Amino acid sequence: MNNSIFKSFRFEIVLYSLISLLYTLLTLSAGGVGIYLVKRILGNEGDLTGNSNSLAKNVILGAPEEITNNFNNTTSSLTSPSKMTMIISIALIIATGVILFITYFLLLTKKFAVYLEEIADGINGISLGNFDTRIEIRNEDEFAIIASKLNQMADDIKEIMENERKIEYSKNELITSVAHDLRTPLTSIIGYLELVSDKELPQETQKNYIEIAYSKSKRLEKLIEDLFAYTKFSFGEVAVTRMEVDMVKLIDQLLDEFYPSFAENDLEYDFTTSHASAIIMADGDLLARAFANLIGNAIKYGKDGKRVQLDLRKENKRVIVAITNYGELIPLKDLEQIFHRFYRVESSRSRETGGSGLGLAIAQSIICMHGGTISARSNLEGTVFTVELNQKIE
Repeated sequence: MNNSIFKSFRFEIVLYSLISLLYTLLTLSAGGVGIYLVKRILGNEGDLTGNSNSLAKNVILGAPEEITNNFNNTTSSLTSPSKMTMIISIALIIATGVILFITYFLLLTKKFAVYLEEIADGINGISLGNFDTRIEIRNEDEFAIIASKLNQMADDIKEIMENERKIEYSKNELITSVAHDLRTPLTSIIGYLELVSDKELPQETQKNYIEIAYSKSKRLEKLIEDLFAYTKFSFGEVAVTRMEVDMVKLIDQLLDEFYPSFAENDLEYDFTTSHASAIIMADGDLLARAFANLIGNAIKYGKDGKRVQLDLRKENKRVIVAITNYGELIPLKDLEQIFHRFYRVESSRSRETGGSGLGLAIAQSIICMHGGTISARSNLEGTVFTVELNQKIE
């Protein structure tokens, strides 16, 4: 907003005052000329009340020098009634001038009163909770600044209210999702332990049920760990300790750790890169967790494809890692929300693949904390998760 003095409310008041004064003088002069012409037409050119009205005529015609001369020449010869008439005439002229000035000033500044009413209506609308209320910005004066600030305040309040609604909705969604995901394995654990308590159950069957209960317990433990981790990331409670990390070695190490999972799911894997090393500044533990979640996701949902492919390259001072699985494709509507917490493709909600729904959300949080980006695409060439991180500047 331009705060030039020539566009300010104060300057406009002074300007309209001068214009009102000019209009008043012009109106009085025009009125004086009109009276003089009427008198000439009527053939009465004499003084209406002697020298006093001659003096009044000179005042109307705006001739200060003649007024002074006539006043000096006739003061001594005026009778008491003539003096009174002169005073009354001057008073009438001044009163008329004041009334004209006020009238012109009020007419010229009427827009300010109208604009103030609009601002008051806008404030009233905002106070009643209508945060879509907007006040039109006119000119660049102080009123326009007030209107602009009120509009901005309405925008800010509306945004705060919308964020609060989203937070409330997210909180309810979080509680619902956590309750569902905790209850499912817990119900299974309780059910199998109740079966195990049956003494007549064959020992082999008991052992099998115990193993299932243990597996469900580990899944429950993983869910709780992911939940705590995601909460810490969301509230910024995780500190990043940066040091040199070789992404080539990091991925090689993770693939070795995941070898049993690949073998168990009858999956082959391949890691290709043309670089002996790819150094970035990062927190190795956090980054390992993010890529472990991505590799685990590729194993979980890529079983049908029989292979997982990892590629690493450098491009424009960025280290780019792509993790591809060839399992069932992800629909576009799901792809757009796949990094949201607790979001899972509906077909994945099965006993076999059901997870916490937080793995990708945690991975995204970690990548973003390192100033990187993560994206996903799914087509006939496979489902690809691509991570880009800043390369260390030598």
